[in-house]
Amino acid sequence: MQPKLTVITIVYNNVKDIERTMLSVLHQTYTNIEYIVIDGASTDGTLEVINSYRSQLSKVLSEKDRGIYDAMNKGLALASGDYVLFMNSGDEIYDENTVAAVFSTAEHADIYYGETEMYNENWESLGRRRHQVPENFNWKSFRYGMNISHQAIYIKKSLTEPYDLQYKYSSDIDWIIKAAKKAKLTINTHRYVAKYLVGGVSKKKHLDSLKERFRIFSKYYGLIPNLFHHFLIALNLTGYFIKHRRTND
Repeated sequence: MQPKLTVITIVYNNVKDIERTMLSVLHQTYTNIEYIVIDGASTDGTLEVINSYRSQLSKVLSEKDRGIYDAMNKGLALASGDYVLFMNSGDEIYDENTVAAVFSTAEHADIYYGETEMYNENWESLGRRRHQVPENFNWKSFRYGMNISHQAIYIKKSLTEPYDLQYKYSSDIDWIIKAAKKAKLTINTHRYVAKYLVGGVSKKKHLDSLKERFRIFSKYYGLIPNLFHHFLIALNLTGYFIKHRRTND
């Protein structure tokens, strides 16, 4: 039997991009998908776009929330799939065959993951993320940076727990590491699985996001090793920026 995948999209006042994201999910050739959309009580026409596809959506919730991760927790609480994938407004599943290809890679994995292609606000490709995904992923793989994007990882729901709301910008890192510590089998799909729109909240609050990431990495990897790892991260980032004139984080 096909495992059931719950795809969760959270959105607030993003009428420009929400339809594109939703269609990337609704057009999947894989049939066993539960699609949940969590809207933060949008006022710009976003909810009208969502409602135009209401018959194709599994669940829709529109109400005020306490931030991104509170909204994600609402989606996670409603999810009934074997696996969960967060595909937030502005991002896309890579192509219509992606989900089918992910699950055909191997059976019964705890985590499936792949590469992400970056896009600017004009939806022009910026190429692959600077952080290449690890060949073999485990909970220690993030020590040199978050090398798998949130949109590119399919996690068995039984391994997940609610996002920690003490983190406002980087709780997804903490969430993935916690699940990875429980995982026994992780599968690299060796393919692009997501398209990511740059410029989200973590970018707009970049310094605050970096501080949270440092706290999270120190918690799991230790303060002294984390300081050394960040020195290497800074060197790699500098080299990449000199060569490409962008960071592609």
